[in-house]
Amino acid sequence: MEVPFSQMRTSAPPLLAIFRSQLQGELLALVLLGSTAHTIADLARMLDTPLSTVHREVRRLEHAGIFHTEQMGRGRLVSPLHTNPAVRPLLELVAITFGPRHVIENEFAELAGISGLYIFGSWAARHFGVEGNTPSDVDLLVVGNPDRDDVFAAADRAQVHLQREINATIVSSQRWTDSEEPFLRTIKSQPLLKLESLVSPE
Repeated sequence: MEVPFSQMRTSAPPLLAIFRSQLQGELLALVLLGSTAHTIADLARMLDTPLSTVHREVRRLEHAGIFHTEQMGRGRLVSPLHTNPAVRPLLELVAITFGPRHVIENEFAELAGISGLYIFGSWAARHFGVEGNTPSDVDLLVVGNPDRDDVFAAADRAQVHLQREINATIVSSQRWTDSEEPFLRTIKSQPLLKLESLVSPE
């Protein structure tokens, strides 16, 4: 059950309630964990959230000394303000709580043979606003025919960054499409976060 970000609740997120909203946590993760700067329009598109809403949140974080913005053509590029000593510990906190989506995408970006990449289980549920205990691990479903050693090596690298266990399960594209197995039907019936795959399947 994939849930659009726009349908998520906007109150304090179950993953870490010290953030004012799920949007703020996701926005911090995109900007602080990203390797390149994004425009506000790009951030709004990636978060599936109105431009005006993201613009207000960016301005708040800019005034707080967390973000730096710079005019680039018709848009404004948003990046972390690394001269603020609070940014580094905040980055680590965001990586642990909101980072699985972005860290896993980065670590799996160069793996061939992947046709789908999903986070499921407790972390996905908390991501979409379902109340419960803070998850101690992340359940990851890898769809396709990648090299198993490459998958588990990438999961290990992500685990080091996130300081929590990554449980990777590999299924073929045919098994995922058919979904006759109770395990896969259960996964599809519950909160499911689809990750971006940067490599075309083989």
